[in-house]
Amino acid sequence: GSSAAMSKIAASAAGAVLAKSATCENQIGNPQPRTWQSAGASLNSEGLPNAGIDYYISSETITATMGSSADKPYMVSISGKNLADNLAMLKSIAKARNADDRIAGVELNLACPNVIGKPIIAYDFDQMDSVLKAVEKLGLYKEIPLGVKMPPYMDGPHFARAAEVLNKYKGMVNYVASINTIGNAFAVDIASEMPVISSNGGFAGLSGKAAKYTALANVRKMRELLDPSIDVVGVGGVETGEDAFEMILCGAAAVQVGTCHWTEGPKCFDRICTELKTIMKEKGYSSVDDFKGKLKPWSKEGAAIARAAKKARKGKEGGGGGVTTVDKGGGDVYVILTHILAIAVAVLLADKFGVVPLSI
Repeated sequence: GSSAAMSKIAASAAGAVLAKSATCENQIGNPQPRTWQSAGASLNSEGLPNAGIDYYISSETITATMGSSADKPYMVSISGKNLADNLAMLKSIAKARNADDRIAGVELNLACPNVIGKPIIAYDFDQMDSVLKAVEKLGLYKEIPLGVKMPPYMDGPHFARAAEVLNKYKGMVNYVASINTIGNAFAVDIASEMPVISSNGGFAGLSGKAAKYTALANVRKMRELLDPSIDVVGVGGVETGEDAFEMILCGAAAVQVGTCHWTEGPKCFDRICTELKTIMKEKGYSSVDDFKGKLKPWSKEGAAIARAAKKARKGKEGGGGGVTTVDKGGGDVYVILTHILAIAVAVLLADKFGVVPLSI
């Protein structure tokens, strides 16, 4: 969450930079170990360690973060301990933006499971409605674009109720980021016979590849239920260009990358961009809009295509395979770099932020 760390993201192929979720004051978070990594999953119970909202909205931090990447959006995320905290931070952000318009937008985190003993706001639909109503009454969304980070939903009626609440504020909520970590995951170390996470009894949020399929379901369902004016950002388990393609196909207008950046570093954005471009080129797509939200229904014909593609991949791997190289040039690269991969929310809102063009 430091400007030094964020500057590496700004200098990469990421389309935007989203600062770490902030609280009113700086806090150190939960005791170590609070994160755990395996080949297929990650756990974290960080407890929102951050430098405090004033750090993330200061001109000094923004300058140190963005450097020469002035064409990319810099986003701020907030996760107050209560409604009063969130409203106070929104006021601070609006005031800071009046002095420094490089703050492109704010993400309101209603999904964090890391505050021990506190319910997730977006699982209490009446409370979520009350929070959004208070934010609307504040009126600052007219000055700075607002997005909402959501938790994963598993039950059909929960999807419907969440979308119903969000649609009430379609004039205020520009996008929904789905999903945050899947709460109350658990891992055990058999050598020590204890949890791998020290705080909260070992319970933690699940992210990484294991979260992708739940994330895809949430992206798909939210895109079906939300008003078209509310964009969806796909978050959860994005590690490859194929993962990004799947998210966009299910309706995501942009993709966030978290765990992969944690394990691989900023170079993951360049790699994912190249892989995504390769897929688009092979399919004859020159723009994200060519396939965004255009998931096809299951069919026997489609299943035959899938089997043939799987067989071809196996044959290529058996024959030694090889790495596909892609020309870094071309107009579609600009769209990919500026519209898809964001550790932020997205450049998908470029038309609303007025930052980058939306077509080639």
